[in-house]
Amino acid sequence: MTENAIISSFLSAKIKEGYFPSAVYLVAEKGRVEFKGAVGEAVIKPKKIRAKIETIYDLASLTKPLVTGLICAILQQRGEINLEDRVSRYIHEFQRTDKSQVRIVDLLTHTSGLASWLPLYLLVDSPAEILRAIIAQKNEASHGSKVIYSDLNFIILQGLIERIYGVSLAEVFQREVALPLGLRRTFFNPPANLLEEISANEEGNLYELETCLNRGYVISEKKEKFFRKNVIWGEVHDGNCWFMGGVSGHAGIFSTVEESYKLAQQFLIEESTLLEPEICNLFRCNFTRGLNEHRSLAFQLAGTIDSVAHQVLPDFSFGHLGFTGTSLWIDPEKRRVFILYTNRTHMKKPPFPNINPIRKEFLKLAVSSLDDKSFGI
Repeated sequence: MTENAIISSFLSAKIKEGYFPSAVYLVAEKGRVEFKGAVGEAVIKPKKIRAKIETIYDLASLTKPLVTGLICAILQQRGEINLEDRVSRYIHEFQRTDKSQVRIVDLLTHTSGLASWLPLYLLVDSPAEILRAIIAQKNEASHGSKVIYSDLNFIILQGLIERIYGVSLAEVFQREVALPLGLRRTFFNPPANLLEEISANEEGNLYELETCLNRGYVISEKKEKFFRKNVIWGEVHDGNCWFMGGVSGHAGIFSTVEESYKLAQQFLIEESTLLEPEICNLFRCNFTRGLNEHRSLAFQLAGTIDSVAHQVLPDFSFGHLGFTGTSLWIDPEKRRVFILYTNRTHMKKPPFPNINPIRKEFLKLAVSSLDDKSFGI
């Protein structure tokens, strides 16, 4: 394994242009890490700390596939759930007219019809009320009619998983994934003694505050506490997840590029120690043919026209992005894994920089480097 000078130079240039303070990357092929590197500052305020390969990032929505999607796959493999099951079989409150037909697969592929996002901390007084609040909301579309990417789908899946296991999602992840894989720097709610090894995010929750105000929500004095003012460092950036105690099906996991690679390997037939081949194959299958986006279980497919991997990786490649600046993509045929973590919200005011063109160029550079290596160039 060596640092890739071209990739590191490209990312360093983007740091100088102000897109993000730090970037850590890892590129692997056929079970071997080929390139990895770290550039920039993981923390600027309250103190400067350089990014390292071992730096822990808030993965934001990568929680959806790497935690919730993976655990659902394990349950499917054991026969404890069936993807075609209606959600109401496990969450009886779903027996509502507009939600009674929703299946587990609809949640995993974002075709449930649920709204994309809600400030749940403004709608309820306790995390225990969240499922009821989501179920009470009117659907935006009929289930199966279109892809509406939604945090709510994976909050519902968290509720389903926790009802099956009888313990929190964090405990399920530790038991089913972290312990078997030997993960020591991947967790919800990172321990305080690791603070200086974690990258920092936004100062306060200004982005969510502006979003709520733009959508017409009235923020009472009682609810103002849910919009943090401090630099969000060592705790989850996402407001709903923070309200839920730092553990959610849609956000909250922290990890390094190296340990995230171990998670990514679980979706590859030849490398997975947790999933059987037929289950691994589900992650490259397009479950949303004819709809507005190509989705497999918990992942977006590169066949999606506006995907950062479109026309860079094969259409059946799958990946995910995280709001904080994270991304992970997998080409299952060539057994390639591409991980790029940044902290684009740190020391920035909303609207945050759109780093999708950077994510795409990173993939192009990484693919080119791997191809050159294969041909001995």
